[in-house]
Amino acid sequence: MKQKNLTTALFMMFIMPAILLSQSENIDLEMMYKIKQEGLKNSQVENFAYGLTDLTGPRLTGSSGFRRGMEWAEKTMKELGFQNVRIEAAGDIEMSGWDNLKTYAAMTAPYYANFACNPMAWTGSTNGAVRGGVVYVDIRSEADFAKYRGALAGKIVLLSSLQQYEVSFEPLASRLSSEQLRAMSASRANMQAARPQAGNPAAQAIELRNKINEFMNSEKVAVVLNNGGMFNVVRSAGRPYRKTAGVEPVAQLNLAVEAHGRIERLLQHGVAVEMEVEIQNSFFDSPTVYNVFGEITGTDKVLKDEVVMIGAHLDSWHGGTGAADNASGCVVMVEALRILKALNASPKRTIRVALWGGEEQGLFGSRFYANRHLGNPVTKERKPGFDKFAGYFNMDNGTGKYRGIYLQENDLVRPIFEQWMKPFADMGMATISPNYTGGTDHLAFDNLGLPGFQFIQDGIEYGRGYHTVMDTYDRLDMTDLRHNAVITAAFAWNAANRHVKLPAKPAMPGGR
Repeated sequence: MKQKNLTTALFMMFIMPAILLSQSENIDLEMMYKIKQEGLKNSQVENFAYGLTDLTGPRLTGSSGFRRGMEWAEKTMKELGFQNVRIEAAGDIEMSGWDNLKTYAAMTAPYYANFACNPMAWTGSTNGAVRGGVVYVDIRSEADFAKYRGALAGKIVLLSSLQQYEVSFEPLASRLSSEQLRAMSASRANMQAARPQAGNPAAQAIELRNKINEFMNSEKVAVVLNNGGMFNVVRSAGRPYRKTAGVEPVAQLNLAVEAHGRIERLLQHGVAVEMEVEIQNSFFDSPTVYNVFGEITGTDKVLKDEVVMIGAHLDSWHGGTGAADNASGCVVMVEALRILKALNASPKRTIRVALWGGEEQGLFGSRFYANRHLGNPVTKERKPGFDKFAGYFNMDNGTGKYRGIYLQENDLVRPIFEQWMKPFADMGMATISPNYTGGTDHLAFDNLGLPGFQFIQDGIEYGRGYHTVMDTYDRLDMTDLRHNAVITAAFAWNAANRHVKLPAKPAMPGGR
């Protein structure tokens, strides 16, 4: 009898709460069916993808292209019937508006070869077409500046390589295997990326590069040629995004390793190299980062002011059209809300789509929004929106389909997400990683202790194409985007209709 009572007590203490918790999610299977049918059979992702890539072009923060993308998003959301559609100024940062107007680079001696190239964002223009010999500059420490001081004015400077090509035997595109997904589910490794700290090699390299930029400006070189890209695909990047004292920085150009390496080897073998380079860039006042919002307003008289958010960053780099990074995420989020709107969905809580600006410069758009409306991560001050925040779901890992979700170490949501994913297990959405993942806009909410999440996605070609001139509509897998929009719509619907908000991570002693 005592043993039976003990067993019963243990059951009631440990097993029953887990059973009740697992049964607490009231999944509306009829709505899940409707979301699948609408999202897979009547999808608009191709139209949205065209609008946000080919039609608007690249969307560098503070550029004319970003404004085109922002206006396209606002217009599209209004046409879809979203409510409270608006463009909202997130905040001012020390930057200039910048557009690239013309770029050309070719080697003219010892023979002619035109090169794929891309200017570094927020660098200046050449004085028309610059023609002349290339000077090889190899700076490994501050002591090396003395070797070149006074000798570079008006020159075309080739900086020594920062990367070397290495043969890779990895496939160009891949999906996560069952073994990889099992490992992600079982792993407890902290995946938070370490930021470069003062004194470590990464931080020292950044510091040296900044000093090299200052040196090139002070020496008044004509143009700087950098090694940036492989497979003749040029990467996009930027230098400090503003003029200094109203003076444009020296023009800088990224060449792929194939072109940069050829010039470097010729010079190292004593062969004179001549080039013709012309870069025209435009600076203008544009100090504000903008976000674009639209929503389906909640209908429950008690819960309608609580907000579930889905989002992705609207800005991109300037080489391609920012397709995988991150028009793909924006397309999925707009499509997810379109699906619910098409179904005449009436969520209890408001579901809001957010397309963020300034992510590539440091999550500016989402952080400004979170700090203004929700709370201050430093002082821990809570704003009025904090207690009304009911969860955030983000997409920013390319075109690959969702395979699961990262918990951000928030174990309290595991049994909830397990239930939410069951209707999509046959679509390959079945993995929960307990780990933290970083690098994008969900961190603005997670850093406040609020429930903010990023989905696990297949990598496809992401590492090869993002931030390059190759990141165009062609990089998008529309089947995967339809899949993602369906699941996003379902997660948003479930979060908006729960009896209580998604649980946040409990506060730890000492504010951890």
